[in-house]
Amino acid sequence: MAYHSGYGAHGSKHRARVAPDPPPLFEDTSGGYSSQPGGYPAPGADVAFSVNHLLGDPMANVAMAYGSSIASHGKDMVHKELHRFVSVNKLKYFFAVDSAYVAKKLGLLVFPYTHQNWEVQYSRDVPLPPRQDLNAPDLYIPTMAFITYVLLAGMALGIQKRFSPEVLGLCASTALVWVVLEVLALLLGLYLATVRSDLSTFHLLAYSGYKYVGMILSVLTGLLFGSDGYYVALAWTSSALMYFIVRSFRTAALGPDSVGGPVPRQHLQLYLTLGAAAFQPLIIYWLTFHLVR
Repeated sequence: MAYHSGYGAHGSKHRARVAPDPPPLFEDTSGGYSSQPGGYPAPGADVAFSVNHLLGDPMANVAMAYGSSIASHGKDMVHKELHRFVSVNKLKYFFAVDSAYVAKKLGLLVFPYTHQNWEVQYSRDVPLPPRQDLNAPDLYIPTMAFITYVLLAGMALGIQKRFSPEVLGLCASTALVWVVLEVLALLLGLYLATVRSDLSTFHLLAYSGYKYVGMILSVLTGLLFGSDGYYVALAWTSSALMYFIVRSFRTAALGPDSVGGPVPRQHLQLYLTLGAAAFQPLIIYWLTFHLVR
């Protein structure tokens, strides 16, 4: 019996052992590096460590500073090259207008025959802005006149049941291309005539853009009074613009250096002025005759 009792005690001792727990289905990553198998860090901690290491690396800081310096230098170069071709200060000069100047300038473009002094006024060798000098060219009136011409062309095409976005776009682009070609021709003529003056591309663009005022008056008169009114307005605005161009170019384009110069050069400069003036009615007619029927 004693042996049986001992055996039972031994058997009960074996049954008292607890079985090991099954492995968990998911690893606990809340503890950082220690909870990862093999001692690998958590994914989020790896990214944070890389960013902190990058920001704390002196070579990385030097590279970032050098890259910022290159970007800043490139920006300065872009601004410098842009100002080489388009001067913002010069462009502001041509838009320095007020309502009084615009009203007087429009009257001068329509009826320039009574205007006496065509000289551009200067103050300390600097030309006065258009709002202080009626003879100074501006780009405000040509810009607004071009936009008005496009809108008026759309209305005229709509009245004639011929409106479409393609036709209106062609009309606007044609008017713009003709002005650009005229400016290029004037620049070439001034170069060939060796004219020394203060005229720039903006000056020529302003003088060439004044024709939009005559185009607006011609089309508007044609829509109100028919083709007869159109041709009367075309003749009036064309002659007024020709007179305006001749008088303006004689004082601005030829300049004081042409006085006393060689006779052939003076003749060439005169032909250039007359040619630029005579070209205006042709462009006005070409860009407006199809809008009045």
